[in-house]
Amino acid sequence: MRSLFSKSAATEQLAKMPSNLKVLSRYVKLNALLAIIGAVVGLWALQLVFSYLSELDSLDDRYTMGEAIKYIFYRSPYFLEQFIPTGALLGAVVGLGLLANKSELVVMRAAGVSVYRIVSWVLQPALIFVLLALAINQFVLPASNQLAKEINDQDSRSLVTSVRGYWTVQPRFETSKDGDTKPDGSDILYIDYADVKGNIGEVKRWHLDNSGNLQTAVHAENGQYIGREPIDSTDSEPSEQYRYEWQLNNMTKLTINQGFESSQAVAPSDTLSLPFAPESVYLLTREAEDLSLTQLYEHRQFMRQQGTRSLSHELAFWQKLLSPLSILSLVIVACSFVFGSLRTHSLGLRIVVALLFGLLFSYVQDLVGFVSLATGFSPLLMVILPIIASAILGGYLLKRQM
Repeated sequence: MRSLFSKSAATEQLAKMPSNLKVLSRYVKLNALLAIIGAVVGLWALQLVFSYLSELDSLDDRYTMGEAIKYIFYRSPYFLEQFIPTGALLGAVVGLGLLANKSELVVMRAAGVSVYRIVSWVLQPALIFVLLALAINQFVLPASNQLAKEINDQDSRSLVTSVRGYWTVQPRFETSKDGDTKPDGSDILYIDYADVKGNIGEVKRWHLDNSGNLQTAVHAENGQYIGREPIDSTDSEPSEQYRYEWQLNNMTKLTINQGFESSQAVAPSDTLSLPFAPESVYLLTREAEDLSLTQLYEHRQFMRQQGTRSLSHELAFWQKLLSPLSILSLVIVACSFVFGSLRTHSLGLRIVVALLFGLLFSYVQDLVGFVSLATGFSPLLMVILPIIASAILGGYLLKRQM
């Protein structure tokens, strides 16, 4: 009995001393940080191994082992960013589970340390991975994904191709000698690639007359930005709208005459005019997952100015912006697994449940994204619903133990 009372007195004294609480907080944070690092790195390494094995079946004379390793290296930041939420969930379960197996959490609770304080200690190391995920999305993924796709472009292993780049339909007008304008059909324009410096890749343009009949088809290998000109500017009221022009190189033009006769001509260059700047062309030719958070925001603002929207880019914007909340909500669920109904079970069972919940959360996020793209529902609402549900579930399980 004397031993029991002395231990109780010691725990009360421990809770009253701020210095002891600092030692405890550092101890919990360090365990959580190491466990999360181990979980994230382990899942990341496992994905790299699986990616390497999947690329072995595609090796040939053109796609060598060196190219495959380079491709996996460029894709590795994407894999890391994808596994940070699940790794944070698994790491928090492992870190707190090891403390629970040694009855250290029981001693902390007996000393008067609340569950919410312990959870707050675990959330602080998770913030490091929040910042890491944001940094990868902002600074690494746009460049690494582009380099990986360049390797895929050079490889012709598969006959299946995907639609990418920028497609648009531009109405054309013809100006008569007396100054009147009348419709002159439309142009279907395709730009394969563009960079922020104004360089563009392959360009294709088809001109249709007012009846929808194909008149000419133009193909150019590349182009360079040459400047801008104001549209309909006058001396009294200068225009704020511009026409941006590119010089097309190595151009081939196919003309279809009446009677289905055609003629082909090769020209060294031609001019392409667009109503928006090179920076906007760059955003329009990139896929949503290849853009940083700020570039997705610029794309969203540009589409608003044009009176249209791209649900895929809006969905990617909200997914990247709200990814920190996803990580934190999963960590709260992980803490509930340790303090909640699974506290009496083994660490292995907690890890299995955490992995299953992490996979379920990821699948639900993908599902609501597809629902948003298919139905047009608000991407913000569809992205935030799983996060709110996860946080509410974790908070409810924790509250039951108070």
